Amino acid sequence: MMLRLLWLVVLVLSVTTADAAVRIKDIANLKGVRENQIIGYGLIIGLRGSGDTLRNSPFTEQSLQSMLDSMGINIRGTSLRTRNVAAVVVTADLPPFASAGSRMDVAISSLGDASSLMGGTLLMTQLRAADGEVYAVAQGAIAVGGFAVEGAAQTVSQGVPTSGRIPNGALIEREVQGQFHEMESLILELRNPDFVTATRIIDAINRYGQGRYRASLAFERDYRTVVLSRPRSVAPVRFIAEIGELLVEPDTPARVVVDERTGTVVIGRNVQISTVAVTHGNLSIRITEAPIVSQPSPFSPRAETVVTPQTFIEANEPGAQVAILRGTDLQRLVRGLNQIGLKPTGIIAILQAIKAAGALQADLVIQ
Repeated sequence: MMLRLLWLVVLVLSVTTADAAVRIKDIANLKGVRENQIIGYGLIIGLRGSGDTLRNSPFTEQSLQSMLDSMGINIRGTSLRTRNVAAVVVTADLPPFASAGSRMDVAISSLGDASSLMGGTLLMTQLRAADGEVYAVAQGAIAVGGFAVEGAAQTVSQGVPTSGRIPNGALIEREVQGQFHEMESLILELRNPDFVTATRIIDAINRYGQGRYRASLAFERDYRTVVLSRPRSVAPVRFIAEIGELLVEPDTPARVVVDERTGTVVIGRNVQISTVAVTHGNLSIRITEAPIVSQPSPFSPRAETVVTPQTFIEANEPGAQVAILRGTDLQRLVRGLNQIGLKPTGIIAILQAIKAAGALQADLVIQ
């Protein structure tokens, strides 16, 4: 199975240059056009006895009392025993340039000891940003993907029943300052900064600009940012849409990522290995304990039954062949590893040894 996966990596990464080209908007973001995180605290009601225990969650009881007080119901000094209420934290990402009156999704997470939020309804909750201002209000029935059923001696659960979502559950009340047409400069920020990728983006944009507007439209600031010069004859939205559809082949660094916990090995396309001879043998040791019970003779005075330990140790080291790896490209490298017939743990050990020998011409990242 591992050999099939390695060959699949080769087939995917050995595509042609045209197939490897991606759109600029998939590898770069427009500076200043981003989401803003907002958060709020609220109550969910209508639970079927799966809410917070008010004694263990005093903040839920205080919130419930404050809500009823605001509605003209005085329950101060009354001991509450309801299990149909749960305190939750509501989070959402405010879209860029969102207008007042539009809607967005919100995520709900339990704050107390509620066992399930299924069937609950979120009461009106204010969502605030880092500046302390209210930007949205959330309310509605929550959709939970998991469940939990509990009996006297057994519990069955699937997923996470203490979290959920409300699609279009928040109504935006305040707009973020600044509009797209008010932006003084248009700057592209690469998601994976690289000098070669930035240069290719500039060349692609300038080729398009010379053919469409007879002017160069981009110049480099550093390996992370590309500054755009918008022609006055085109609107900002249309200009960014045209630039975003241009195709560029991004450059990737030579890197090998190893996750020893899961046995995952990811090898980049540009990884090369200097010619080395590799052999790998698996040493297996088996230890078996077979204690023997020693019984005394009948009617023996002061006799005791004792346990005599007995250990069997077996060591086995199968023969391993020597293979020569000359990784001029990824396909030959994977073919050489396949010839040795290694498991993921063996590939990880060999890559670490090759790196120590100075023959791995790439960064080795171990997670």
